[in-house]
Amino acid sequence: MSADSPTSPDLLQSRLSWPAISWIWLRHLSSLLFPLTTLAFLWTGPHRWYIAPLFMLPPILALNLDSNATIERRQPVTSMPAWPFDGLVYLLALLQLVIVFELARLFSVQGFFSVDTVMVLIVVGGSSGFSIVTAHELIHRRKPWERSLGRLLLSAVLQEHFFTEHLYGHHVNVGRKEDAATARFGEPYEAFYRRTVPAQFKNAWRLEARRLGDPEMSLFDLRMLRNRILHGIAVGWGIGLAIWLTFGLASFLAFLLQAFMASRLLEAVNYFEHWGLRRSTRGVQPTDSWDTHSWFTYYGLTGLSRHADHHREPSRPFQQLQVFDEAPILPTGYVGLVDMVMANDHEFQQHAVRELQTRELGPFRPGTDPEEVARAGERAREILSHRPAPRAGLFGPNAKGERGLRVLLPRLGVLLGALLVLTAGVQLESGGAMSFAARFALNAWILAAFVVMIRIFRGLKERGWNLSVSWCVAMATLLLLGGLTTSALGL
Repeated sequence: MSADSPTSPDLLQSRLSWPAISWIWLRHLSSLLFPLTTLAFLWTGPHRWYIAPLFMLPPILALNLDSNATIERRQPVTSMPAWPFDGLVYLLALLQLVIVFELARLFSVQGFFSVDTVMVLIVVGGSSGFSIVTAHELIHRRKPWERSLGRLLLSAVLQEHFFTEHLYGHHVNVGRKEDAATARFGEPYEAFYRRTVPAQFKNAWRLEARRLGDPEMSLFDLRMLRNRILHGIAVGWGIGLAIWLTFGLASFLAFLLQAFMASRLLEAVNYFEHWGLRRSTRGVQPTDSWDTHSWFTYYGLTGLSRHADHHREPSRPFQQLQVFDEAPILPTGYVGLVDMVMANDHEFQQHAVRELQTRELGPFRPGTDPEEVARAGERAREILSHRPAPRAGLFGPNAKGERGLRVLLPRLGVLLGALLVLTAGVQLESGGAMSFAARFALNAWILAAFVVMIRIFRGLKERGWNLSVSWCVAMATLLLLGGLTTSALGL
């Protein structure tokens, strides 16, 4: 099948009944899972240390659904009205702005040194990363106010430069060496993250300077007053400063944490959306992006799964994105892939290599320089032959002998240091309501309870238990330990 003549399953041209349209729209309401979970977490806080992790259950369910999702290849109905889907996008944007406010409010009434802070990374950070999907949809719209709303969402995670780099850099150069957001063949996620974050910002700055008329202009040039990158920096850090002045330092630090996690999630998605692909034509083709047919990703992440068509028609709204048969297929949905590339990147790379070899894409495309093909083949063999080393340390079976000690002792040192810092922070925030030694012992016990929970979770997963069931059993254990601790100490 030629990449120059993209093919897709037939589009549905007939008109749908309102019940049918409503059913499609209702399925897209699964996109509310992350923001509503986050709001529930923020509105019910502060939480006891053994209650806060309960709010990880919806993301775990999403991960389970997305990793085992049914296939969704339904083509869009061209006559379907846009307003119900536009309304959903606006609602998602509004919810994220409420989340930022509620995050600041929560940490104005509780200390920074708590389990809730960890949940900011996982729950709030996850929702903030998801908000970039909403922002991405909005910045591709034609109406100025929709683009401005998208830029505001990006500013709330300190990523407003994404507007310029994505629209005028990534979409122009996707699949080329010039594109900082295209992961190279064989490139690990962490290496990609370190490379792409500064490169995308530099590219956005260069593009904006060119728009203003002089790529070499001084920072003190009056034209810089119209620099959209500076506007985004001012708005983003202005939000952070306003949070600090209004709600306090703990709220500001929580704001930074959610922004950091959003950045990690954004680049994880960028990483696998184009990993190893290389554009061979002037125009963008479906073979220049990875797709997934995951039901949950399509409905829960507002059409993000159909990335190949998005690059062919960037202004096409999410509900009208099409499926193309030529696009290489990811092994699972986006939620599962984010977990995969962050926790076990080699598993993703092995699937990607096999898919590229089968479809003759990336460095294996016919006509590629033979020396490059040979280098890619050697790298592919390295990736496919990789076997994960046995886990060593506190959260897995210890490696034997001297190697195990070399791994375990530094981790114990880090944990001890973290416990000391945590205890000192809690003492400072609580005014010394408990002695330092007693607080340290309590924190050590809490950490031990979490270690037990994680070991149970991993142990059940390794025995083939369902992901969600494993988490529920592990969480029940933590609740039991927490309840016993509270009862015994009278907390």
